[in-house]
Amino acid sequence: MLKLNERSKTDALLGELADYVLHKEIESEEAFQTARYVLLDTLGCGILALSYPECTKLLGPIVPGTVVPNGSRVPGTSYVLDPVRGAFNIGCMIRWLDYNDTWLAAEWGHPSDNLGGILAVADYLSRVRIAEGKEPMNMREVLEMMVKAHEIQGVLALENSLNRVGLDHVLFVKIATTAVVAKMLGGSRDEIINALSNAWLDNSSLRTYRHAPNTGSRKSWAAGDATSRGVHLAMMALKGEMGYPTALSAPGWGFQDVLFNKKELKLARALDSYVMEHVLFKVSYPAEFHAQTAAECAVRLHPQVKNRLEDIDGIQITTHESAIRIIDKVGPLHNPADRDHCLQYITAIALIKGDITAEHYEDETASEPIIDRLRKKMEVIENKQYTFDYLDPSKRSIANAVQVFFKDGSSTEVEECEYPLGHRFRREEAIPKIIDKFSNNLKSHYTSKQLQKIEEGCADQKALEKMSVPEFVNLFLN
Repeated sequence: MLKLNERSKTDALLGELADYVLHKEIESEEAFQTARYVLLDTLGCGILALSYPECTKLLGPIVPGTVVPNGSRVPGTSYVLDPVRGAFNIGCMIRWLDYNDTWLAAEWGHPSDNLGGILAVADYLSRVRIAEGKEPMNMREVLEMMVKAHEIQGVLALENSLNRVGLDHVLFVKIATTAVVAKMLGGSRDEIINALSNAWLDNSSLRTYRHAPNTGSRKSWAAGDATSRGVHLAMMALKGEMGYPTALSAPGWGFQDVLFNKKELKLARALDSYVMEHVLFKVSYPAEFHAQTAAECAVRLHPQVKNRLEDIDGIQITTHESAIRIIDKVGPLHNPADRDHCLQYITAIALIKGDITAEHYEDETASEPIIDRLRKKMEVIENKQYTFDYLDPSKRSIANAVQVFFKDGSSTEVEECEYPLGHRFRREEAIPKIIDKFSNNLKSHYTSKQLQKIEEGCADQKALEKMSVPEFVNLFLN
């Protein structure tokens, strides 16, 4: 039977995303205020990562010595790059230590990964405008694009599980970055749709680099790769590159049939500012977010167990289904990327040290025999209510409980934590600690004089929003 080569109507989802970035006015001041904290927290994570050679070896231009007029600046460095490479650099830095914000749903991810593309393009566009005698973008516009990128990635994640089909969550970073950057570049509705269709046709990287036996450092630069690809596709669309109206739904060849088990992609709620308002901050520990409350529990238990580590007979970790599926690991852990995604390793470090830092994932600490001895004594079990509350949109809990049993038959009480410090339900408690985290991260790189300048420039919401993008970025340059 002959098939007619007829163009079908554009996939509705592509139009919805384009209309949102073009026309939706963000009215929530809570969203803008939260976006400022996300901005600072995310950049702080990137600056801290500059202390790690495995990260910095990936930064800079592809070809050394490349000069880009009016290029994007990379915070904490002297690099001036084209916006695609700038997006990779910034995205790689901010994700390297697994310490920026988090979103948990049917799919999980880190919406602030999109800042790589947003900030690189905003800086580039602003410097071009200044060179042409025009007004640069201001930081209010950057915060708005952050809200919208968070919303696209997060709402897509509510009911569309990429991990269930073996794909990595950074696909949603690519989609969100493509949409907002195409808008920033001045794209029309059709051009934004064209860019988005190409982003979906790119499909996604496999999740294998996040899981045993292949866990590795790609998980730390995958989001930088995704946000930079979004910039690349948006810039192509603005040059007139065509799109593909049924990139999602085309029978046999579209994303849904080929890569999504023939299920329809859908938005679980209308796009507004829900995700930014509810986003999770990693306030206390650089650890995979499903383990954050386990870490809190174990740190609370540390005073009771620190002098009895050799007397421990067993450790029970009660958790939710997603944590079991993602970070429940036994056997050897081969590198820092493996360790910061292991529920048992994170819990052991918290019990032993009473804290968790990025250094605790490095080989020096990991070689301490007591860590693996405790891991072997751990039992991980699911609490069905924790799993239910994890998916409840009114709760979005990430619960864990830890109990330690000793050889003499005694035990600690069950230490339970439903909501980590970075949860919206604990936002007021978290904000001062987010600011402290930002300052402490910056201290790893800047002089006290430059640190003071940065802190003063970022302290006030209204002043920050009025600041030009180059003025803001220049605060962070070496």
